Amino acid sequence: MTESLGTALVAEMARVRDKLLPEYIAIGPGGAPGAFMMRAELDAAAKALAEGDIVAIIRSYEALKAWKE
Repeated sequence: MTESLGTALVAEMARVRDKLLPEYIAIGPGGAPGAFMMRAELDAAAKALAEGDIVAIIRSYEALKAWKE
């Protein structure tokens, strides 16, 4: 069974929030710009889900998926 876009976005949000964001924060000042951008993308994704804006959901999913480990 395939995953819905909403479920996939929530999974990407969790991956970025729980795994990548703490790594960027731990870097210190050098990681601050990346952490700021991640937080902005996470906020945009949460807003897209709350509003049910499919175009914004797709954009947020692709943006979060682009963050590599």
